[in-house]
Amino acid sequence: MAHYRRLGEVPPKRHTQHRDPDGRLYFEELMGEEGFSSDSSLLYHRGVPSAIVGSEVWELPDQSRTPNHPLKPRHLKLHDLPTGTDAVTDRRLVLGNNDVRISYVVTGTEASPYYRNAIGDECVYVESGTGVVETVFGVIGYRAGDYVIVPRATTHRWVPAEPSQLYAIEANSHIAPPKRYLSRYGQLLEHAPYCERDLYGPEQTFTQEGEDVEVLVKHRTSAGIVGTRLTYATHPFDVVGWDGCLYPYTFNIEDYMPITGKVHQPPPVHQVFEGHNFVVCNFLPRKVDYHPLSIPVPYYHSNVDSDEVMFYVGGDYEARKGSGIGLGSISLHPGGYAHGPQPSAVEASLGVEYFEESAVMVDTFAPLDLGEGGLAVEDPAYAWTWAGRGPDDPAVFSNS
Repeated sequence: MAHYRRLGEVPPKRHTQHRDPDGRLYFEELMGEEGFSSDSSLLYHRGVPSAIVGSEVWELPDQSRTPNHPLKPRHLKLHDLPTGTDAVTDRRLVLGNNDVRISYVVTGTEASPYYRNAIGDECVYVESGTGVVETVFGVIGYRAGDYVIVPRATTHRWVPAEPSQLYAIEANSHIAPPKRYLSRYGQLLEHAPYCERDLYGPEQTFTQEGEDVEVLVKHRTSAGIVGTRLTYATHPFDVVGWDGCLYPYTFNIEDYMPITGKVHQPPPVHQVFEGHNFVVCNFLPRKVDYHPLSIPVPYYHSNVDSDEVMFYVGGDYEARKGSGIGLGSISLHPGGYAHGPQPSAVEASLGVEYFEESAVMVDTFAPLDLGEGGLAVEDPAYAWTWAGRGPDDPAVFSNS
């Protein structure tokens, strides 16, 4: 983010001496993106941020993927997916490719381990629950409807105040507002559906004491995605001050102002974030098309370059009535397959003036595979619901 923030004690000039009241030098760390050519922040540590005393293998949860072959649309029922209760180590992989992975977990109230994703930024949608995320930059609170954006390599841990349903979008890149929403200097423009006032970062620094502190690190090797358990000589939450344009923040979907039109608007008007080879959109309660002959539900479309993933999180999604889709469902509509509303939903939508629905969409520009979690909760009847019959039954409907 180009939105500058400054917390705690920082020296008047960067890369100059900064000492504590007893004269001890603080250790300056530059945390920056794209090799010193993009957003960055300067953090001032009490201890040496590079001082590790141990490194061991951390065995990640199952990261295996199964191609969507033969090609078909899928319905995955996340609320039927059993998970462990740790916000980090118990995520189950639902969908993924080499650009982005989508996982799901229902937490308990125990704090997660300290954790750092060194592969890319994370965008975690909070389906339900409250709590805080403690980070090296400070603490941010979360609530239902929040996107929690955690920049790559940010040490943090989740501390739920209550069980929380978390939909984790893990990128191999950075995640940011769409470029078309931004001025050439990075300010959110007037046509953007949200602005800087809607973004909530840490309000104060957060320091902890400790020695031999373990941090789980997810990273890449030539063998793929792996995990390492690093042990730090001193606590990584020892930052007395920082400033810059790189930090974690939250954005709540209630603060997104939907864009509507006289006829049905295409999904890009609902975009909220973008990463390399994928976008994140949200479809929210809104007035719908006001042309006298408009059809409020989407037209059938072949998104020839994209796989579309919809996570249904609130209300009653008009276009999917009769399909078995409900709250907690995911639909995967892959590239190469024309998709759209259930046939009965088209006529039923005529004359409707308002949609009471909420969904989080991820569109990817490379095919998505199914993770082990997705395969575990697939509704096998979904693909045939437009026709009303499938290969093994002359009349198949999904009412699950």
